[in-house]
Amino acid sequence: MKMIFLRKFRFLILMVFLIACSMHIMIDLLPKLERQGSSGCSCSHTPDENPQSWGKQSRPNKHTLRILQDFSNEPSSNGSSHSLERVAVPGDKTQALSGTEHHGQRGEKKRQFIQDAAVTKKIPVKGSKLSALFDHPLYKRALPPLSDEDTLFNVNTDIRFDPKAAEDQGWNTEGTVDEFSPTGELTAESYPNWLRFHIGINRYELYSRHNPVIDALLKDLITQKITSVAMKSGGTQLKLIMTFQNYGQALFKPMKQTREQETPPDFFYFSDFERHNAEIAAFHLDRVLDFRRVPPVAGRLVNMTKEIRDVTRDKKLWRTFFISPANNVCFYGECSYYCSTEHALCGKPDQIEGSLAAFLPDLALAKRKTWRNPWRRSYHKRKKAEWEVDPDYCEEVKQTPPYDSGTRLLDIMDMTIFDFLMGNMDRHHYETFEKFGNETFIIHLDNGRGFGKHSHDEMSILVPLTQCCRVRKSTHLRLQLLAKEEYKLSTLMAESLVRDHLSPILIQPHLEAMDRRLRQILNVLSECIEKEGYSYVVEDDLQEQQGTDHVPTSPRWR
Repeated sequence: MKMIFLRKFRFLILMVFLIACSMHIMIDLLPKLERQGSSGCSCSHTPDENPQSWGKQSRPNKHTLRILQDFSNEPSSNGSSHSLERVAVPGDKTQALSGTEHHGQRGEKKRQFIQDAAVTKKIPVKGSKLSALFDHPLYKRALPPLSDEDTLFNVNTDIRFDPKAAEDQGWNTEGTVDEFSPTGELTAESYPNWLRFHIGINRYELYSRHNPVIDALLKDLITQKITSVAMKSGGTQLKLIMTFQNYGQALFKPMKQTREQETPPDFFYFSDFERHNAEIAAFHLDRVLDFRRVPPVAGRLVNMTKEIRDVTRDKKLWRTFFISPANNVCFYGECSYYCSTEHALCGKPDQIEGSLAAFLPDLALAKRKTWRNPWRRSYHKRKKAEWEVDPDYCEEVKQTPPYDSGTRLLDIMDMTIFDFLMGNMDRHHYETFEKFGNETFIIHLDNGRGFGKHSHDEMSILVPLTQCCRVRKSTHLRLQLLAKEEYKLSTLMAESLVRDHLSPILIQPHLEAMDRRLRQILNVLSECIEKEGYSYVVEDDLQEQQGTDHVPTSPRWR
């Protein structure tokens, strides 16, 4: 009797499993069957002389909406961001920043501090093409007036900052008395550079064009004493969170391969190494393009013994240190891939290169939304994403919030151009600051898989641009400027990168590849303009007058 009952129970479980599988298959196939049944022809899109509003187009199906939805409400968003999230460590900068909060009136002095570098003009260095570029009218456009809603933090610069408020008795016990003395009160101008960087973030940019704080912060990244090290949770490869003596924090990506090594042709993009020099070069490229959406990154030579092993409180990390047969200090940490003795990171004998990316403000103070990139790749060896098989995919994107209004789609086009110049195929998500809603820029994080191949141009990265045929006028003009001989992109990048402590950052073939890819971007835009018309493709963002409301003028959606 028991055997009969057991067999019936197993049969019942099997039937439930088969029914569940059938329902999942039907749910996945139903949207595609509906689309095939409703489309009577496979006519290609023809441009209309009088473009219609996107709102009049048919709404995207539920399957597309599920792909394009924002992931900000998921646990993996603000709670544990995909990017430079915080790990609890002693001497948390959260407490230091809390001393600057207030609820009162702020004068003109506060406004001047937030825009301290916007009005600062560097004296051009004779013969410097980079200085000449930043002195060009396209790189001197002023921002609209900033209100409290346009700045990430509302700071009263008259309030004194007392380091003792951090409640850490170890404040500066190993440093000099002159720097951030615990017995003195500091004015806003004396805040550590990482804090001044955070205070300067606004709706339109991570930092202003000529902000002297950025150069000072880059110097801090390579000179500040490292007081604590911990492994960053999540991710496919090992990354370390380093805390400095002034409570600043940065994400450290160690060197995994030499600059001359190209990504093997048979490697999938999701199994490629993350390169420390790509993170450094991405910051400089982002600044040359005048996007200013990448947090400051600098290269540093780190002593693995004194600056990692001896200061870490992470036992899991400490246990992975060993001495190689060549008498070099090595470690491998813990991560999803490439964290084993076979993929150990070894010094010479204990010095290792790496990139240090300045942290964004703590998520507890400035929440960020995480969004799925509409042109995200499938991350599968055989399956293709919907945008790879549907040439009209952009029409569905344009009907889905937040891409149906505002400037978000144009931001995606900027990010596409940025990624193509680097050869970065690994842009699965992006982030924005929650305070600014949908009317703000995209933060360009996690660029370590760029600059892997200089001998190959991955044209699939440009698919968003070829499908949508949209670009800002300011972006288009800057790209044309960087294609001229006097402002050649490769020359400007070489001049910018030589300032980094680990120079040379990129070998010459990678610099030349950027010039080649820039010409291909301009060719794509020329074909779009020839097909659709200039006013249809190029969105004029240069006519916005100062003093208008902080919400940018919505593009003319077609």
